[in-house]
Amino acid sequence: MCVLLGAGCGTDNEKIYFASEVKLPAAVGVMSPVAPTLSKVDEENIDLVVLSNLMERHFWEGGEYTALFLQADDTVVDAMIRKFPNHIPPIKQSYHIDLRANQSPLDKDTGKPVMILGADVSDPDADGTVNVIGRWYAGGAVQGFYTYKLKKTGADWTIDSVK
Repeated sequence: MCVLLGAGCGTDNEKIYFASEVKLPAAVGVMSPVAPTLSKVDEENIDLVVLSNLMERHFWEGGEYTALFLQADDTVVDAMIRKFPNHIPPIKQSYHIDLRANQSPLDKDTGKPVMILGADVSDPDADGTVNVIGRWYAGGAVQGFYTYKLKKTGADWTIDSVK
C-alpha cells in the first residue's frame, strides 16, 4: 500500500501550490518596469520652484510673523535665503524655530509667531509631470495648500498648473 501511494505521488506532474506561495497568472512572463523616481537634484529643484511661488503669494501679510521657515533640505533653505536675502519676514534656518504640541510655531529669537512653508513632491506620472502639494502653516487657523503640476522643460522644472 505504501509503495502504491508513493508511486502515485511520484508520477504526478502537476505542481502542488501551497497557500503561502505567491501565485502569478501563467500569462505573466516579464515583470513590468519600476515606476520612475526623481533624482535628489530634481526633487530639490522642484522644491525651489514651488517654494519660490509660495514666497510670492504673501500669506504672512496682515499677521505679526517675524520669520518664515521652510520644510526642506538645508541646501534648498540656503538657496532660498540667497534668492530672497532681504525678504520681510526673513527666511531662517530650522534651529531658530520653537515647535510645541497644539500651539502655533514661534521664533526662538523673538518669541513671536512664524509661518512654515513646505512642498510635498510625488513620484513622476507616466507623462513625466510631477504633482506637488505646496503648503503653508502658522497654526491651526492659518494653514492651507495649493496643488501644483510641474513638468521638466530641458533641464528646468516649470509650473504647468496651480489649483
